[in-house]
Amino acid sequence: MKTILHAKNVQKIYGSKGNQYKALEDINLEITEGEFIGIMGPSGAGKSTLLNILSTIDTPTSGEIIIADQNIVTMNEESLSDFRRNKLGFIFQDYNLLDTLTVKENILLPLALSKVPANEIKKRVEEIADTFGIREILNKYPYHISGGQKQRTAASRAIVTNPSLILADEPTGALDSKSAESLLESLTALNEQNQSTIMMVTHDAFAASFCKRILFIKDGRIFAEIHKLQQSRQEFFQKILDVLASLGGGR
Repeated sequence: MKTILHAKNVQKIYGSKGNQYKALEDINLEITEGEFIGIMGPSGAGKSTLLNILSTIDTPTSGEIIIADQNIVTMNEESLSDFRRNKLGFIFQDYNLLDTLTVKENILLPLALSKVPANEIKKRVEEIADTFGIREILNKYPYHISGGQKQRTAASRAIVTNPSLILADEPTGALDSKSAESLLESLTALNEQNQSTIMMVTHDAFAASFCKRILFIKDGRIFAEIHKLQQSRQEFFQKILDVLASLGGGR
C-alpha cells in the first residue's frame, strides 16, 4: 500500500533553554492509503500538538514529515497554503462553517477557490451530500440545521476536494450520541468505499472503536498501538478501554 504520511523522529519543544517543555519526543509514524487511524491519550499527552504539526498548523522543532511525497517541514508559507488546500481535509469540533453561506456553498467553497469547473463541482457536491445524508438540507443555512447536520456539512467540505489525508480533531465532541454515531458511520463508509485516509484525534473510546488502528500517546511519546483485526467493534471498544485504563484515563 502507498504511504500517505511518514513522520520521522519528530520532536516539539516549547520554551527556551532552562525552561523547556517537551511536548513530543521521538515520534515515528507511518500512515498508509486507506487507513482509518485514531490518536488517543490523556490530556496534555501531546495529541493536539501532533495533530497541529501533521496538519501544517505548527512546525516541529526537529524531525521530518513527508505527506503525499512532499516534505512539509521544508516548505515556505505560500507552498504550505497550497498544500493545505489541495492535499489536506480538516474536520473540527466546532464545525467552522460560514453562516452567510448555504450548506451547499460551504461544501463547494474549497472547490471554487481551486477553480474547479462548475459541472465537476455540482457532481462532487451531490455525491458527497449523498454519502453524508444531507442532500435535503443543501439550500439551508448553518443556523437552520442541527449540530449533527453541521458536522456532516463540515465533513463534506473537508472531503469534497479528495484530499490525500483527512484530519479530524474531536469531530464528535459537540454531538449527541445519535449524531456522533451517524457521523462515524459516514466516515467509515467513506473510508471503506473510497479508500479515504483518515486520522482522528479523540478522547472518546466509542468514537475510536470505528478506527482500524489506534496510537496511544503518553508524555509526548507513542505508548501503545492496537489494530482492529477480526474483532467486532464491541470487542475492539473493550480493548481500547483496557489500554486507556493502563494509561491512567481517557483524556
